[in-house]
Amino acid sequence: MKFLFDDESFSFEALRAAGYAVYGGADLGEVLVTCRQIPEGDEQAWSECWAATAARIEGIGRDALAAGHRVSAREALLRASNYYRTADFYRRDDPAADPESARLAKASQQTFADAADLLDTPAHAVSIPYEGTTLPGYVFLVDDSGVPRPTVIFHGGYDSTLEENYLAIAGGALRRGYNVLTFDGPGQGRSLRDQGLHFRNDWEAAVTPAVDFALTLPEVDPGCLVLIGMSMGGYLAARAAAFEHRLAACVLHDGVYDFYAAIAATADRVAATPGGLETAMAQNTTTRWAVRNGCWTFGVPDLEALVQAAKPYTMAGIADRITCPTLVLEAENDQFFAGQPQRVFDELTCRKEFITFREDEGAGEHCHEGALLLFHQRTFDWLDTVLGR
Repeated sequence: MKFLFDDESFSFEALRAAGYAVYGGADLGEVLVTCRQIPEGDEQAWSECWAATAARIEGIGRDALAAGHRVSAREALLRASNYYRTADFYRRDDPAADPESARLAKASQQTFADAADLLDTPAHAVSIPYEGTTLPGYVFLVDDSGVPRPTVIFHGGYDSTLEENYLAIAGGALRRGYNVLTFDGPGQGRSLRDQGLHFRNDWEAAVTPAVDFALTLPEVDPGCLVLIGMSMGGYLAARAAAFEHRLAACVLHDGVYDFYAAIAATADRVAATPGGLETAMAQNTTTRWAVRNGCWTFGVPDLEALVQAAKPYTMAGIADRITCPTLVLEAENDQFFAGQPQRVFDELTCRKEFITFREDEGAGEHCHEGALLLFHQRTFDWLDTVLGR
């Protein structure tokens, strides 16, 4: 699906940013006027233009808050958070040494935190105990009644942030009576930036502490815990569900059978490019970003090391250990994990269902960007049925 840019990566990321409009994370006109200033493939212009829009919208939010207009402030700050995240997206040459990347990430976090305080039921920032440290998270509650409810535990994937997770899942979950606990695991968001925690394939090491934490909350129905993982998180959630059996259901958004295969395919494309890695990265935005982001999040120095580090990230010989009902989602035009959802589904032995999101219904992009309402409708309708709601 082409959206505003010919560059495949720019098109997808613009669609991703715009798609969050349905939960207040963007306004279409703001997306359009920002993107029309950005030349194809110009990552510096991308960062600068999105950062300028974010700062402008944050200013609206701060002025509204100072004047006592809580709803206006919340709406503007939520959009600003998404735009700051988008501004930082391609700054992956050396994020640890890039002060602008750190500034944008912090601004995204702070504007979201301030917006979260202004929700009708304010969100709670939490710290989940994890191996001698903690993982940052948020708890989003349907209301302040204290009534135990079905609860979604949600995490992202290769490049998600804790703040984005509200737009990706919590907005739709809360409307349907589900509480949400979301967190940055190793390799993600603040866990990576602030603590230097890198991805690990045994993701149950992150999910089990999240389950432990969720079960301490009086608002959580312990018999109705749901795990949802997004993008690469489709592998991570599947891996965790194979070893964590207190889950009532699991959703792979979308299914990933072998993350290593995707990284190896990138390496193969690089090897087939005359001029090798340098040329491939100069010519292709997706390749450039994927390699740089992978080296950062996995804590490795180069593509060769990234390929080796990705080898354990497979569901081979593990998928049949999942015992809870599992929904596997597929995007018809997925440019990262084509065919992998079916491979996961075929090896599941639990109660299972498979849903393909098609291009002709506007939902064929990776993780159904641009079709959040359809994704949430199908996912939560399935969960309502499985949980007997």
